[in-house]
Amino acid sequence: MARDYFAELYVAGILGDRGWTVYFPKRDVGFDFVITKEIAGAVVMRPVQVKGKYPNSERLKRVRYGYIGSLSQVHPEMLLAIPFFSADRLGTAPVCTAYCPRWRVRPQAGRGYACQPASWADGVPRPRREYTRFFDDAGLGAMEKPDWSTSPAQFSSNGT
Repeated sequence: MARDYFAELYVAGILGDRGWTVYFPKRDVGFDFVITKEIAGAVVMRPVQVKGKYPNSERLKRVRYGYIGSLSQVHPEMLLAIPFFSADRLGTAPVCTAYCPRWRVRPQAGRGYACQPASWADGVPRPRREYTRFFDDAGLGAMEKPDWSTSPAQFSSNGT
C-alpha cells in the first residue's frame, strides 16, 4: 500500500523533530529504520517498525484496535510505531500515533504479533486508557527514558 510509505516518513519526521537521528537501511529487510539519541550520557539505539492503520468508513465500534500481523524482525529495543488515520480524512496526518515498546507487542499463535493500543468509535481512533502513556507527546517522552524497553514497572497505573 502506497500510504505505508507516508506513515513511515511521517513517523521518521516526528522522531527527527524530537532530536532522534534517523537512519534508513539500504534495503528494507526488517526494520523500516533505526533511530539513535544521546540520553543520560549514553547513546540509545532503537530499531523501528511502522504499521499505519488506514480504516475504511464501514468499520464498526471496536474496543481494541491496532496492529495484528507478522513482523519481519523483532528486537528487545525495538519501537512499533502505529499511526492511526481517520476514515474520513485521506491525505492528512494521523489522528494519533502510538509508540509501543517491544514488551507491549504480544506473540499471537499462528497470527504473528498483536499490539492494539487504541479503540475505534464514531469513525475515529482513540487511545485506550491503559495505553495513553504511549501516544503522541507522552509516548515520545516515555521513549526517551533509558529503561523504556525493559521496565514495564516504570509505567505504573497512575501514569508516572
